[in-house]
Amino acid sequence: MRCPKCGCQEDKVIDSRASREGATIRRRRECAGCGHRFTTYEEVEHEGLMVLKRDGRREEFSREKLLAGIKKACQKRPVSPKAMDDLVDHIVAAVTEKFDSEVPGEFIGKLVMDGLRGMDDVAYVRFASVYRRFQEATDFVHEVKKLEAAK
Repeated sequence: MRCPKCGCQEDKVIDSRASREGATIRRRRECAGCGHRFTTYEEVEHEGLMVLKRDGRREEFSREKLLAGIKKACQKRPVSPKAMDDLVDHIVAAVTEKFDSEVPGEFIGKLVMDGLRGMDDVAYVRFASVYRRFQEATDFVHEVKKLEAAK
């Protein structure tokens, strides 16, 4: 691991801990060159898992892309980063449990919408507007009415 301060590739691990309920390992490291301490995270790579998109394209599954989409929907909303991370962890676990090589994008989108519906109504409608490709303001109104009817 390259030191972020001096670029030296020699370091030693000071501490290792399971993080996110065992999904990742957090390691504290100390650079052998300058003594700078830094943290790295290690997680299982889900190689070969592809997402089948609506238009027929296949794209490699990315936890980071999933988290970025959820963060965008939750932007300026009272949703904690931990809640977003937990949702992503739940979705990744569901996807890897059910699919080995290829997952339909609709499956992931439904899991995200279900998770956001329980976290924040505005984030849910934001995500739904992109996911369901809302074209008019009435599409938003229909979705909000569905939310109100569910409550």
